[in-house]
Amino acid sequence: MKRIIYFFAFFIISFNCIAAKENTKLISFSDTSIRLFAQPYELVIDEIMADPTPAVGLPNCEWIEIRNISAHAIDLLNWKLAKPNSISGSMKSFILQPDSAIIICSSSSLNQLTIYGAAMSVTYFPSLSNSSDLIYLLSPEGKTIHAVDYSDTWYKNELKKQGGWTLEMIDLNNPCAGAENWSASTASIGGTPGKINSIDAINLDLSDPELLRAYAIDSLQVMLVFNEPLDSAEAAMSSRYFVNNAIGYPLKVTVIQPIFNTVQLQLKYPIQKGIIYEIAVDGIKDCIGNVIENKNKSKFALFQQLDSFDIIINEILFNPDFDGVDYVEVLNRSNKPLNLKNLYIANADFYGHVDNITKVSEKDILFFPGEYLLITENAYVIKRDFFTPFPERILQLNSLPSMNDDKGTLFLLNDNGKIIDQLSYQYDWHFKLLNNVEGVSLERIDINAPTQNKENWHSAATSVGYGTPTYKNSQNNISAFNNEQNIIIDPLSISPNNDGLNDFLRINYSFKTPGYVANINVFDQRGRFVRSVANNAVCGISGFFTWDGLNQNGQQLPTGIYIICSDSFNLKGEIKKCKNAIVLKQ
Repeated sequence: MKRIIYFFAFFIISFNCIAAKENTKLISFSDTSIRLFAQPYELVIDEIMADPTPAVGLPNCEWIEIRNISAHAIDLLNWKLAKPNSISGSMKSFILQPDSAIIICSSSSLNQLTIYGAAMSVTYFPSLSNSSDLIYLLSPEGKTIHAVDYSDTWYKNELKKQGGWTLEMIDLNNPCAGAENWSASTASIGGTPGKINSIDAINLDLSDPELLRAYAIDSLQVMLVFNEPLDSAEAAMSSRYFVNNAIGYPLKVTVIQPIFNTVQLQLKYPIQKGIIYEIAVDGIKDCIGNVIENKNKSKFALFQQLDSFDIIINEILFNPDFDGVDYVEVLNRSNKPLNLKNLYIANADFYGHVDNITKVSEKDILFFPGEYLLITENAYVIKRDFFTPFPERILQLNSLPSMNDDKGTLFLLNDNGKIIDQLSYQYDWHFKLLNNVEGVSLERIDINAPTQNKENWHSAATSVGYGTPTYKNSQNNISAFNNEQNIIIDPLSISPNNDGLNDFLRINYSFKTPGYVANINVFDQRGRFVRSVANNAVCGISGFFTWDGLNQNGQQLPTGIYIICSDSFNLKGEIKKCKNAIVLKQ
């Protein structure tokens, strides 16, 4: 009888061993299940100590915490941590049970962290940047299981951002979300190694994935960038993408690891220079299962060389409120698709030379004709202080070249170092009747007029909150000359109250030949002189002057009818005279 029992016992053990060899996904011993590899997001990085100094209560060392959110135990043998340019040594065998965590660190930090819970060191533990970094978890097969592309903005707390506090994931069942699902720890010691996160809560992802942008690498390769990780199986289907202008569905699709928010398309037919294409995405999902819907289209093209006056300075805020930030808005006034990776912004040193050159974007971002782009150090503050209908047009830099409150110079340069636009601004360019110009931007009036002409700048209107970041200027006006006339007055009625509606008078001039000198004066209806707008001003072929409704002493004038007298002459003795009546309202 014993032999029979031993035989069946041996048979069962042998059968289990054979089954384990045939199916290495799962080994069962009684009621314990151990996975030999994991599916994406079954193990997650749920806490990061990237900046341990100054210490709040935890050891002065970097570490991350990995948590098992699956229903099975997982052996960490040969798992690794990685960054784009580095990879750790293999982890040792450790059975990480469901709903359990382990701290991963360097060997020099291990003894200090074991008091908080299970901990393991790895050789070549990746150094974690304080400001931003990409860290991801690799299975023994080299498969990305979870990745976190963190930033110090995720702390959502300026004090904790300075160091000593961990970043914690809020909802472990929402592992693909970025900043929305991470925040600074609220634990008194600065973090919760080995414990449930201090901010643990339900934080559902109810948002659909969005296509942020597309750009062409060459005539057959197009990259798509989404706002969050995608379901890689769905995103790899060619039928999910369609390009207009007879290009059609792509030949091949590759979803880029480790974040899975970037997709590379290989087109069947080459795209042509000078043509702007549109791609539409249908049916792909994020890692939670939300399906893309509204923001599923993007333009792309083969970008062209950035040259003089292609991109111009369109609006500047150089004297923000006490808790505000500077910004520079630029506009693509060309007819070419341009790449922001080729654009640089700079200020001037004491001698007026180009200084503090800053690259606008490390990424390929196409900038299409007529589009606006706002450059700043803090997008959150801009959106807090101003109406921003197109927040996707805000580009946040770690550092913007400084802009003095009284005066300064800004440069735009291309990737060859050529100056493509330049503005030397002055504090007194603001509207004279404004008592306080803090938080008031200067707006360009005419995109075709010279940048350095102070007549081409005006304070942003009160009605728009003193700034128009990401959209058309409140004081925008485009030249419209008539060759039959030398002077055009526009508008014929002004109300200089800075509400954005007819705040100033624009006196446009146009001559067939250069060399004219202009004198423009304003008189009241009794013929009394009130203001000189131009005094022996040398004119170009075309241009304009502005009158803000103030008298010669910068004082407000009463409501009434005023006469604009324009006299122009050249060295040939040719004289042109013009009188226009306008209405001034308060």
